[in-house]
Amino acid sequence: MRDTRLRVGGAPSLATPALEAPPQRKRAGPAVLLTLLGATLLGTVINNVLNVPLRDITADLGVSLSSGVLVVSSFVLVLATGMALSGWVGDRFGRRRTVIASLALMAVAMVGAALAPSLPVLVAMRALQGMACAAYPPAVMGMLGSIYGPSQRTRTMSAWAAANGIGQAIGPPLGGLLADLAGWRAIFWCLAPVAVILLVATVLVVPDDRGHATALHWPGAVSLTLGAALVMTAATAVPQHVVPTWLTVTLAVAGVGLLAIFVISSANAAAPIIRPRLIVESRFLRSTVAAAAQMFCLAATLVAVPLYVTGTLGWATAVTGLLVLALPAAMAVLAPVVGLLSERGRPRWILRTGLVLLGTAELLLGLYAGNAGRSTALLVALLLAVGVGVALVQTPSAAGATRSPAGRSGAALGLFNMMRFGGSALGAAWVAVVYPHGNLLLLFAGCTVIAAVGLVVSFAGPDPSPLDTDRTSPATTSG
Repeated sequence: MRDTRLRVGGAPSLATPALEAPPQRKRAGPAVLLTLLGATLLGTVINNVLNVPLRDITADLGVSLSSGVLVVSSFVLVLATGMALSGWVGDRFGRRRTVIASLALMAVAMVGAALAPSLPVLVAMRALQGMACAAYPPAVMGMLGSIYGPSQRTRTMSAWAAANGIGQAIGPPLGGLLADLAGWRAIFWCLAPVAVILLVATVLVVPDDRGHATALHWPGAVSLTLGAALVMTAATAVPQHVVPTWLTVTLAVAGVGLLAIFVISSANAAAPIIRPRLIVESRFLRSTVAAAAQMFCLAATLVAVPLYVTGTLGWATAVTGLLVLALPAAMAVLAPVVGLLSERGRPRWILRTGLVLLGTAELLLGLYAGNAGRSTALLVALLLAVGVGVALVQTPSAAGATRSPAGRSGAALGLFNMMRFGGSALGAAWVAVVYPHGNLLLLFAGCTVIAAVGLVVSFAGPDPSPLDTDRTSPATTSG
């Protein structure tokens, strides 16, 4: 007899499609949605809140700017590499419980960062924050899909994208303002209580889910997590001159080898953490690559532009934060609009339009900075264009990933977000490599190339039938 309980993967069993989903949906109100989006918002804010005061942090701790970039990249590195495994943890033990535990860890790690006496301690606390935040995207995306159902998926994903945009908008100016008023440590003292409030709200209002018993395919889980970690560590280590070149190359080769082991060991496993054929399915593949390209450009811009404005232009940290606000503000404002357009139009063409706009805006930004541009209006216009491009990519890619056959699996949603934030980590590393040499045209042209890669991959394969993807059984996606 089949288990007729609600399955955490986000889709009802084929045996009882009408009996499983409604219990959660009846209990879902505005408080549930706001709490889930609040966790997303917090994760996004803590990701980028240190970008603007980065020079203040490095000066206070007495380290170089290149070393200080580790404060940004360590968070993203651990966040990205832990997502596939945290997606499985959410499926196994329940997504609500996973988010609760992660919020508790986040609060502790913020207090540790506020008290950090040195760069290594701060980097370690940022890594713990990344570990905590790794649970949010796959768990929240999965809960939004299971609680609100297929008919509301694009709308809830646009709300999720808006929360990301608002977080990107709040982070830089908040970090700059708090650093100017009370020092960079005040950032963590202010955000730690927010994590506690969200923890309490999650306990009180978010519907519980029991998870479901599923074995962890250790060879696949370990090789995927370690492989991704080594590849991104190698990329992050490139600008750190204390790391020998041979070690960086060794890490990269070992990482690629482990990722190959993941593919080989998972291809024929009875219950892999993620089945490789679902990763290369056209909808999931193009959504994932587009999301990674978008995040690469976003991270590079949000790190490089504040460095350029506070350094070359000599503007105050707080003013720089307000200037950079233009980019994520455009993301937040346009997210609902893009959601409506995606429901009524062709999401794939919206995604492509966003990638074209994003690549063009990045190239123009490179020409502006490369020629030591000082026009505030032009810089704001270029940042707005980047924000519009990101908004046009973010919602269609997230909705496409959740509607794909792989999107029923928490581990696959974790992989989608691993690639998103992996792109972010690589974008920050790209800035650390190129910015010290002063070639800003090359820096932003690199973003244009990455956006072009996402555009090319967006032409992969036809769209699967929405009816087929909405009815895909979790059993066929997770194993």
